[in-house]
Amino acid sequence: MSSFSTPAIVLRRIDFGDYDLIINFFTLNKGKVSVIVKSAKKSVKRFAGILELFSVLEIVCSPGRGKGLLVLQEATLKQSFSKSRADIVKIAYASYWAELINIWMEDGKKQVQIYQLFQHVLRELDLGYMPRKTLSIIFQIRFIKISGFCPDLTQCGNCRIKIEEIKKGRIAFDIVKGCLICDRCSSPALNKIYLSRGTIKQLLWVENGDLKKAGRIRFTKTALSEGLKFLEAFVPYHLGIMPRSLKFLRQIRGTNDYVHSSQFPVHG
Repeated sequence: MSSFSTPAIVLRRIDFGDYDLIINFFTLNKGKVSVIVKSAKKSVKRFAGILELFSVLEIVCSPGRGKGLLVLQEATLKQSFSKSRADIVKIAYASYWAELINIWMEDGKKQVQIYQLFQHVLRELDLGYMPRKTLSIIFQIRFIKISGFCPDLTQCGNCRIKIEEIKKGRIAFDIVKGCLICDRCSSPALNKIYLSRGTIKQLLWVENGDLKKAGRIRFTKTALSEGLKFLEAFVPYHLGIMPRSLKFLRQIRGTNDYVHSSQFPVHG
């Protein structure tokens, strides 16, 4: 690989030795990459104050020696999102989104739609006009849609009856099977979550609509509660990992885990 330049968002920072940093970037052109930043903690001038979590940068990287990590040569700050980093709740949400990307995305695999989605929700989070819970629903439902493991919320996963034909007002969703279950197909299960028709309708609108228009939706209190409960159970389960950042987010929000944490290995 030759040297390259690309827009990038800081996903994760790890101390490496006394002076260096290893940073996981989510880039527009190269997907997720791990980069070593030489003397990042030693130099006052070099990269001073711009390698913060969630910052959007223009970076220039070159190959390391042998099969080593990429080396960060230059970085220019494009968006700092400093308001978000001054708010512990916003930090919790942004950390959760960043960890989902860091867990799921393969190294070096270009994902323009997810990059644009992540930058969009970070920008809106920093501006503060949209409710944080709404942004988290938008990010998660669009993330699983783009990533290819979004469940079908239009019909029963067993008998294929459409939700319009299901009589009950609240419909069960089986987290393990990853589908809606109508009352006729229902069986005892430990991992059921119930969604009202209104919640399902709003989730489908966000999933399939234009990203910019998705911000105009006004979730009801019930839809916010059910939507977060559903997504924060479904997404980690099907990733196979309970993100540490989700536990932190729930502590900040003052809520309990929706699915028992022992079902997942913990991501470090």
